[in-house]
Amino acid sequence: MRRKLVAGNWKMHGSLALTSELCEAVTAGKPYDVDVVVFPPTLYLRQAVLEVAGSGVGVGAQDVSVHAQDGAYTGEISARMIADCGAGWAIVGHSERRADFRESDHDVGRKFAAARKAGLTPVLCVGETHAEYTGGHTLEVIERQLAAVLEHNPIEAFVSAVIAYEPVWAIGSGLSATPEQAQHVHAFIRSQLGKKDANISLLTRLLYGGSVKAANAAELFAQPDVDGGLVGGASLNTEEFVKICRAAGT
Repeated sequence: MRRKLVAGNWKMHGSLALTSELCEAVTAGKPYDVDVVVFPPTLYLRQAVLEVAGSGVGVGAQDVSVHAQDGAYTGEISARMIADCGAGWAIVGHSERRADFRESDHDVGRKFAAARKAGLTPVLCVGETHAEYTGGHTLEVIERQLAAVLEHNPIEAFVSAVIAYEPVWAIGSGLSATPEQAQHVHAFIRSQLGKKDANISLLTRLLYGGSVKAANAAELFAQPDVDGGLVGGASLNTEEFVKICRAAGT
């Protein structure tokens, strides 16, 4: 049985003080019978690792470089460096990276591979824009995004990876896919993996992201193919985030 997972993506928010506050709240809220990972800005990774040490809470980076090897890449941060800080996870392919930094599906596949090579657990984000959603292209977009990652990585990679479905039109908008909509897309993702390997498709954890909050978490997480959430804004509200973690554990 797949264990529920709740991940908090802090995006470009934080300070030394806020990192301590959020980590303390998440660890104090344990135990909940779910896996929990926080994704602070890279500058605060090491601090977060030390803050949650011994609690069972994981720490990850919000992005990794496409370059797996050290080199003359000013400003880049490699997966090896992230692992060296003690973090164990990395988000790849977030819609904000795809849109604002022009990351291609090819780039995302390379980042996924770089994260794996360094021993990190990749959290692969996939999802459609509002125009793609209203045009009825959701599944087509998801299929393309998954296929690009599988070009650079074997299906076995998903045994130790997570996929997060984040409809772009729901991120930070206050809108959220209905539980039925989320389940429909998650079932499709699992079926796509199943074309390569049925057993791996059943093992891979699929998260929903897009205005997840305490009020809708339990209903979303109750869907058979929704294994938790990738939480954005609500992860910066300690009380709200702990409630979401508890909802996943019910």
